[in-house]
Amino acid sequence: MKKIFGFGIKERTPLGFCDGNRSTSLQSGNENIDSHYWRNFYAKYKPKEKLHKAASTGKVEKLVSILDSGKIHVDNRDKKNRTALHFACACGHVKVVTFLIANDCEIDLCDSDNSTALIKAVQCQEEECATILLKHGADSNIEDVSGFTALHYAVCNGNSPMVTKLLAYNANIEAKTKDYLTPFLLALRESKVHVADLLIRKGANIHALDEFRRNALMYAVRCESKDMIALLLQRGIEVSHQDGFGWTALQYAAASHSR
Repeated sequence: MKKIFGFGIKERTPLGFCDGNRSTSLQSGNENIDSHYWRNFYAKYKPKEKLHKAASTGKVEKLVSILDSGKIHVDNRDKKNRTALHFACACGHVKVVTFLIANDCEIDLCDSDNSTALIKAVQCQEEECATILLKHGADSNIEDVSGFTALHYAVCNGNSPMVTKLLAYNANIEAKTKDYLTPFLLALRESKVHVADLLIRKGANIHALDEFRRNALMYAVRCESKDMIALLLQRGIEVSHQDGFGWTALQYAAASHSR
């Protein structure tokens, strides 16, 4: 009988929006991605070509020797289309990045995930490398296979200074991922409220909707930020807005509190 009437059965929100563990592999604040993530990342990003090995280990002298031979081009790619610049940026070797740019490498080449060296630098929180690339004209609005730009990754890392710098170099504050997440919505999804607040101050559209027509108020409810909820209400966000499932922010709040 209990099963028929649902007694004792906890109601689930659409697609688990307010259910279960909300954490991702990313930590809060300005901390780095957790060590397990990094071990997996570097295992997958292990260079095999001698040019790329030299770049990933910061050996400028070795790079000079390799390129002076004339047999290997500065933009040689591996099987995943990664260049020496990708490896140097992912590993944070500023001198190598500077050397490669001085030797006319292509700054915006994409690997097989459509990631540029700038995206790798931002993902890995190598801010000095990212700054060098931006100063030399790197395109901050190239999207990887998930539709993420460098700005999205800076948001995921909770890296406010990097977010500010990218915006100063014309990063699109309204760029959308394949899930229609703007940097602002992504900041709320990842509970990076301090970054969401920064993006609002930089002019982010608070009325943006994701692929399920969820608005920022719903995301603020999800990350349980009373300050963000208050700010959004103050700025006139639509309280009665219904998402693609017919739910309002108030319904998500009630479901969240009943967990």
